[in-house]
Formats: sequence, C-alpha cells, structure tokens
Amino acid sequence: MANPTAASAAAMGLDTEFHRGLGLYDSTMVVVGSMIGSGIFIVSADMARNIGSAGWLFGAWILTGVLTVVGALSYGELAAMMPRAGGQYVYLREAFSPLWGFLYGWTLFLVIQTGTIAAVSVGFARYFGVLLPWIADERYLIAPIHLSTGYALSLSTTQLVGILLIALLTWTNTRGLQYGRIIQNVFTTAKTGALLGLILVGLLLGWRRPSRTTSATCGTRGGPWTSCRGSAP
Repeated sequence: MANPTAASAAAMGLDTEFHRGLGLYDSTMVVVGSMIGSGIFIVSADMARNIGSAGWLFGAWILTGVLTVVGALSYGELAAMMPRAGGQYVYLREAFSPLWGFLYGWTLFLVIQTGTIAAVSVGFARYFGVLLPWIADERYLIAPIHLSTGYALSLSTTQLVGILLIALLTWTNTRGLQYGRIIQNVFTTAKTGALLGLILVGLLLGWRRPSRTTSATCGTRGGPWTSCRGSAP
C-alpha cells in the first residue's frame, strides 16, 4: 500500500517543479506590472469625463485601491497555504473541485489572458503611433472585408504592430526566464516611472491652479468635489 505522505510529497513536488530564479525586485515588478496595467493611462481620462470632478475621481481610485489591497492580502494567504505552481487554478481546484480549476484554466487561456494581451498590444501600438504617424487605425494594409452587417476583417498598421509585439514578447519568453525577467523589469520600471512623473507634474504645475474647464463651467465656486461639465475653450 502506498504511503499517503509520500504520495502527497510527490504531488507537491510536481506542483513546485518550476525554477525559482526571480529575486525580490523581479517578483515586485511582476506584481506591479500585473496590477498597474497600461490601461491606467487611458481609463483615467474616460473616468474624469464621466465623473466630472477631481475629488470623486480620487475617491474612485482610493476605493478600488482598497479593494485591490484586500484581494492582494487574500491571494497572499492562499499562496502561503498552498505554495504550488498554478496560482488561481490550484486555489479553485483545492477549494471546489478539479472541474472548476480546469474550466478556469481554459477560460484564462482562450478569453481572459488572450483578450488582455490583445488590448494591451493595440494600446501600445496606438501610443506608438504618436511618434510614428504611419501607425494608425485608418492606414489599412488589408482593406476591411465585410463578413456581415457591422462585422469585417481587416489589417491596419496598428494591428500589425500589435501582432509583431505579441510575437516578439512570445519569442522572448521562450528564450528563458532571464530574458523574460529583463523585459518585465524594463517595461514595468518605465511604466511606473511615467506614472510617478505624471503625478509629480500634476502636483507641481496643477496645485491651486483652476483648470479652464472648471473656470468656464463652475465659476469661482468650483471645488474638487464639484461636478463641472463642459469643454474648455
């Protein structure tokens, strides 16, 4: 009869067979890069337009920040309880059943992660188009082929840059942990630095300086919690 302790240890060994080659800074960059997505540079503008005031915008970010910290603490506890490779797959498998872990794995592969990668790559290409004007959604390499009403297939220069970026990062990750670590650290450091730079510029140049939109739509009584709508002249 097999020893249950030995079987459990063997299963644990299979779950933790990945090479542990990331240091403290590398692991921090992985977490920061996962939590602070590139969409933060896009979503904030839409939130500001819909909310209409700086105070409520800060309030929304603070609330979501608290929720994020609670989620991080929960995952930290789960990781300490089950230090195995697989992350959420392992947690769902152990908490509910292997079926839910399997369904989550396939959903992550086919929908969640793939959609996120596609959105981030297109966002990168659009921002890159600010530096290179020939990268634009309107510049088609393959004109739209309409398959039905409201749906068409096409290939623009923006999409091409996004595809090439995904291919490049995929190739980089196939080269091993060290190459992927360097790419992660460079991009996350640049993204975090840009975000801190925007915050610093806002504090230094925008402190106690009313915006043109606030002055035009709210007068002198506009405050951080006042909803002001309109467009700047």
